Amino acid sequence: MPAPRKYLLELRERAVQMYRASEPKPVIRRMAEELGVHHEALRNWIRQAEADTGERGDILTAAEREELAALRKENAQLKRANEVLRTASAFSRPSSTRPGPGDRARRCAPAPGGRTRTPGTEHPLLHLLPVAPGRDRAV
Repeated sequence: MPAPRKYLLELRERAVQMYRASEPKPVIRRMAEELGVHHEALRNWIRQAEADTGERGDILTAAEREELAALRKENAQLKRANEVLRTASAFSRPSSTRPGPGDRARRCAPAPGGRTRTPGTEHPLLHLLPVAPGRDRAV
């Protein structure tokens, strides 16, 4: 949860608008004293407003900051999920589809084309496909 704001958003918007509308540009420190805000807060508000309008390219816009925060949050979640999966895979059998050293591979009759099939190696959904006439399996 972000920290509560020290200054109201309305004050921030008015201060930036006041600075941008005045000609010649006032000294930020003096203007901040008149408004009752810290001079660095006012300076940051002005810089952020300039970035949001495209006048500055050296700092991120508010939309870019929000996107960056969302991406960092998603990245942290994915790292946690990967860690959980890595930990879970350490406890599971290395592979349930490959025969282990003590298992004997049984072979069945050759498939069309001369290849041999190991029982149970067909795709589990293969039986749902329609069988072409004159063939024992779908194409």
